[in-house]
Amino acid sequence: MANPFSYFLVILLLFIFPLHNLAQNNGRVATGTSLTATNGSTPWVSPSGDFAFGFQKIEESNKDQFLLCIWYAKIQEKTIVWHANMSDPVPQGSRLNLDPQKGLILVDPQRNTLWGSDLVVGNIGYGLMNDAGNFVIMGSDSTDPLWESFSNPTDTLLPNQTLERGSFLVSQKSLANFTQGRFYLRMLDNGNLVLVTQSVPSNSEYDDDYYNSQTSDSTNATNSGDKLVFEENGVMYILKRNNQRQTLTPRSIPPASQNYHRVTLSFDGVLSHYYHSRNSNSSGWSILWSQPNNICIEIDGNNGPGACGYNNVCNLGTNNRPVCNCPQGYSLVDPNDDHGDCKPDFPLSCDEVGSGLPEDSYSFFTVRDTDWPLSDFQQIKPSTEQDCQSACLNDCFCAVAIYRSNSCWKKKLPLSNGRIDTSLNAKAFIKIRKDGVPRPLSPGLPIPESHQKKSWRIWAILASSLLGSSVLVNVLLISVFCWGFFHIYRKKVNTSSRPTSHVANSICHSFTYKELVEATKDFKEELGRGAFGIVYKGIMPIGSRNVIAIKKLDRVAHEAEKDFITEVNVISQTHHKNLVRLIGYCNEGPHRLLVYEYMSNGTLASFIYGDPKPNWSQRTKIAIGISRGLAYLHEECSTQIIHCDIKPQNILLDDYHVARISDFGLSKLLMINQSRTDTNIRGTRGYVAPEWFRNSQVTVKVDVYSFGILLLEIITCRKCFENEESYGPEAVLTDWVLDCFQEGKLEALVQSDIEASNDKKQLERFVMVGIWCIQEDPSTRPTMRTVCQMLEGSVEVTTPPCPYNFSITI
Repeated sequence: MANPFSYFLVILLLFIFPLHNLAQNNGRVATGTSLTATNGSTPWVSPSGDFAFGFQKIEESNKDQFLLCIWYAKIQEKTIVWHANMSDPVPQGSRLNLDPQKGLILVDPQRNTLWGSDLVVGNIGYGLMNDAGNFVIMGSDSTDPLWESFSNPTDTLLPNQTLERGSFLVSQKSLANFTQGRFYLRMLDNGNLVLVTQSVPSNSEYDDDYYNSQTSDSTNATNSGDKLVFEENGVMYILKRNNQRQTLTPRSIPPASQNYHRVTLSFDGVLSHYYHSRNSNSSGWSILWSQPNNICIEIDGNNGPGACGYNNVCNLGTNNRPVCNCPQGYSLVDPNDDHGDCKPDFPLSCDEVGSGLPEDSYSFFTVRDTDWPLSDFQQIKPSTEQDCQSACLNDCFCAVAIYRSNSCWKKKLPLSNGRIDTSLNAKAFIKIRKDGVPRPLSPGLPIPESHQKKSWRIWAILASSLLGSSVLVNVLLISVFCWGFFHIYRKKVNTSSRPTSHVANSICHSFTYKELVEATKDFKEELGRGAFGIVYKGIMPIGSRNVIAIKKLDRVAHEAEKDFITEVNVISQTHHKNLVRLIGYCNEGPHRLLVYEYMSNGTLASFIYGDPKPNWSQRTKIAIGISRGLAYLHEECSTQIIHCDIKPQNILLDDYHVARISDFGLSKLLMINQSRTDTNIRGTRGYVAPEWFRNSQVTVKVDVYSFGILLLEIITCRKCFENEESYGPEAVLTDWVLDCFQEGKLEALVQSDIEASNDKKQLERFVMVGIWCIQEDPSTRPTMRTVCQMLEGSVEVTTPPCPYNFSITI
């Protein structure tokens, strides 16, 4: 018979074992415990599992770099709410230790100290990652924290957190750069809560705020604000010194029991209150409120470039977020920072004064309702449009002239606080260099009109000085004069009869055919072929663009002319990080050529269909980049553009593998007041939307459909149609994806791709977005702007229906 004590011991162990496990998950961290920055490191998790403290790998970096941070552990988006404020990410192998005397200490693999909690008091009891998202360090003989992340915030506030007078949040530098940015949320000593910009952290001038709570009271100090409070229920308010509240949140708030809440100062300067369902199957943060209402025009101070960088232009996008674009003739200093500074693509200086007429070297690109209000150096009043352009053209310091209400404002570089404001009713004349850079006249180039006038004056002087010397000389002189007049007149007529009027507004470099023959060594190196031409590689010293890509249109004269005019007019009016930029063109006799930036990494087709496959992080960034480029074409550029031929061969990759949309030769232009257009079928088999085949009107949703097919190709790294003998039932990509999605077998779409398989929630989100895009009914497809937001995780993606209407055969 078994000993009764043995039964008691077994029962006791059964009870003790789960309690021991629970003790391991109570959020406590013992002194001497450490974390190492590696891919497989286990973070310190709060008791509920809502928050984690540890190292996150920075996906945007090509190196093994990590960020010490706190993040939401249960949702699929990697949303960071706090990070150690360091100048740079840490390398792999760095170690965080909870020291019993100094608290948190972060060292690199060489044991150099990178960051610490800066505690000078000893006798540390333990660390605690609590369910509020606050990491605290407790003393062995104290009930108050010795240090806590809530008292050292970065860019985010969480429920139960306060912002005391003198405290602040600071934005990160960019979406992928977690170092300090230039936007601050400050609770000032006078009681005001303000949003300000600072060029450097030590800048103490806050007069130029772009949001102010107006909670200071110089006549009654007790009526001034005391601190910003973010309650557990999601309500945010400014608590005044007399205990009255000024509430910032709207009356209706999603319940905190079902939703996570956070307030974040974004890298673009917008302060937003977000909420996210606690349901692990949901995705995407939604915005409850944000400030300011229009950051483009509300940042109007002298202490910085504005919402976007110097020479950049801000346009208000969705959710009060700024969309930044360089003006025509300018490009980003950092191609990976849309909100950064822009630089002119040509020299603009006074070194050339006296070397020729300014109209020979410069022209203007005109845009409406755009201004840089803080860059004026001279006002001319009264003025006409022509006088305004002439004044800027003849002033080597003038980069832009603004004409409004019979007045002209000349502006100089750098241009600051650029914005689009439809209430301006103004025109901006952006000074650009003809042909991109100045170059001397050479044989075979058309003589500018100003030089023709000079030639006539020279002829007149010679004639007046020689007439009368002798009858023979007079006869010869008159004969030569008549021959010269006839020759120049005929050349001018021939030139004017060429079909160049359609590209008269283009600011691109006008190349001669001879120049492009020399640049390509007689079209020796072919880069690729398309339906409308062959692309060749060329070398030409035109500024910083030494290597160029030249597309030679090869259709019959009428059709080639039509496509040529379309492409030049479209591309020369667009500028976006995710679009290939047109440098110039040739429109000489039968020759129609387009000169583009050279994309060193070729087409997306060769990238995703090649071996080895690109990693999941690269593919997701490429997909998001393409969606942003299409959203720009559809909603943000001055003339709405339908591309009509989105496919992997028309997506190019630059030096940084940033996706660039190319080949606008098939695009259709829509005026601002149009939403649809009638046209013949355009596009490539497999990517063409069903409405093309119904002889009905098409909209920008045809691009959404093509993008959906492209997105599924990017996910799976395979073509939309494969050989049926080799692939069997998986030959048609869309059918295979639908089967896998409905059967819950998404891992099959990314076989042997460990990174994608481990990122199941993002994989599911991308697949669902792709299915939404290929819906047969165009009205059910999302816009490209919504597609961007769904891919980025800022908008929730619901389960899509089956895209096919089986009652219709295509």
